[in-house]
Amino acid sequence: MFELPPVRGILTAQRPLSELTWMRVGGPAEVLFQPADVDDLRAFLAALDPAVPVFPMGVGSNLIVRDGGMAGVVVKLGRGFNQIAVDGTSVGTGAAALDAHVARRAADAGLDLTFLRTIPGCIGGAVCMNAGCYGSYVADVLTSATLVLRDGTIKQVGCDDLQLAYRQSVVPDQAVIIAARFEAPQADPDLLHQRMADQLAKRDETQPTKDRTAGSTFRNPAGFSSTGQADDTHELKAWKVIDEAGMRGARIGGALMNEKHSNFLTNAGGATAADLEELGELVRKKVYDTQAITLEWEIKRVGQFLSE
Repeated sequence: MFELPPVRGILTAQRPLSELTWMRVGGPAEVLFQPADVDDLRAFLAALDPAVPVFPMGVGSNLIVRDGGMAGVVVKLGRGFNQIAVDGTSVGTGAAALDAHVARRAADAGLDLTFLRTIPGCIGGAVCMNAGCYGSYVADVLTSATLVLRDGTIKQVGCDDLQLAYRQSVVPDQAVIIAARFEAPQADPDLLHQRMADQLAKRDETQPTKDRTAGSTFRNPAGFSSTGQADDTHELKAWKVIDEAGMRGARIGGALMNEKHSNFLTNAGGATAADLEELGELVRKKVYDTQAITLEWEIKRVGQFLSE
């Protein structure tokens, strides 16, 4: 075990991460750190041996932790990082604030961040993944993000600095996003709340919201323009190419490609992380073999295989 600096938050050795992810799979974190506040996080990272890897973790909604667990320190932000403040048309949030809570608070103030309402997870993850739905993305409204770098220094970056693209960003290695600020368009609060209610109803009708999933498993693949070039504006749907490969309902162990929505990899009971990842890779192979389309994982897979 590496040496741990003193903290005011909570340090837990060999903390099971399966309890902290929506999939309920995976091994332990070598150390889980829940900082009390920003200063606690900064001091810890500055004093921690630079050779020790650090992984920031949100609410585990878009994550598979492999069965061998995570080496180094997993940083999980909590109550000291979940503030939400509205100032005019600007919404400032801590990285641990839930997407749904931010959408509702903004709507109360007549600000439209409604696309966040049905996105599972927290703001830190939403920024990292440039989360989006219904044609709106974090990149459309994000003005800045605040990071704590691996050496403990604070850095504020603009939206352009993060190079937000479809389901991806460029964040400095092992940096922890601690806050974000959005500029939101104004609208009638009642209309915004009604829109969110309609979105929730549509989601519950079409997605397996009661099952153990991590949201969409694969990114929607780019389509192709008339010239044969990849073109994101002619986007295909991952569920459709999975269906055409005959993989809806496919199963390995306790892992299942959900019958209700085939782009939702599901822990149907007793799945291991290895089951889930193996089934996902089998789906990718079948889609490529049948349609020459390479599906890219949207779920982040981290940690060590049990054999390691």
